[in-house]
Amino acid sequence: MQTKSFAREEVKRTWWIVDAAGKNLGRLASEVASVIRGKKKPTYTPNADTGDFVIVVNAEKIEMTGNKWKEKEYVHHSRHFGGMRIANAEEVRAKRPEELIQAAVQGMLPKRKLGRVQLGHLNVYAGPDHPHQSQNPQALEIKA
Repeated sequence: MQTKSFAREEVKRTWWIVDAAGKNLGRLASEVASVIRGKKKPTYTPNADTGDFVIVVNAEKIEMTGNKWKEKEYVHHSRHFGGMRIANAEEVRAKRPEELIQAAVQGMLPKRKLGRVQLGHLNVYAGPDHPHQSQNPQALEIKA
């Protein structure tokens, strides 16, 4: 018996929508990363882009446990001297809440070209509105 490998042209992709309101950041990110990679599909191939598209709405209403809002730090460096910028999760949520979910999912994807392509299948929006109505996304239930 041989294992079939699938190319990305052979895979049928679906669109999923997730409401992040009241959900835990880590649990949401791991489920979204699994769907983007296609690990729940029978056509999963580790070295090919066989995953689905995911839309995350209400990113501003995401939850974290413990003191993570004050203690979790997001670091950005411009590659110039003195160019390091550090912000805690509370500051990031106030300015651009999409960044929290994007960074969490990115950390759970492969660290190579495939991961960057798969991250393009993630669409995160701060509020409840999104421009992807024409794709007819299906609701993806994630336990809180």
